[in-house]
Amino acid sequence: MNSNEAQTPLVIDAHLPRHGSRRLRDVAAAILRRDDGRVLLTSRPPGKDYAGYWELPGGKLENEESVEQALVRELREELGLTVAPEDVRPWRTLLADYPHTFVRLHFCFVTAWQGELHMHEGQHSTWAPQPVAVRPVLPATAPALRWLEQAPPAA
Repeated sequence: MNSNEAQTPLVIDAHLPRHGSRRLRDVAAAILRRDDGRVLLTSRPPGKDYAGYWELPGGKLENEESVEQALVRELREELGLTVAPEDVRPWRTLLADYPHTFVRLHFCFVTAWQGELHMHEGQHSTWAPQPVAVRPVLPATAPALRWLEQAPPAA
């Protein structure tokens, strides 16, 4: 565990029973920030848990995949963007305990990308200014957005 990782899980919807796989799943989340400071957010697609909630783009790591490889794949598959692994900069991690799953989110800056946004999974996108005004925001995304507001690091 590195110094940028929250050690106590963020418990989401604590009043709901826990179900499904309680195995820890690693998830990569991309912070794409334009020169004007706006951050890319996408909505969760229909049919997924928390559908319609806004989040940082990304997804689950597949077998033997690094965080960087997962973001390269996810951004291509979901958004049509091309990203080189060396343009992915790990930033912070967060443990999140949702009713349906337990995840370790790896928040990473993506410093360069190519292509135009194409929402391949029926989701929406927005380049949101800070502080983010869109609602609802996925609970495990909210801490990263607050961290960005408080001390925006040089990407």
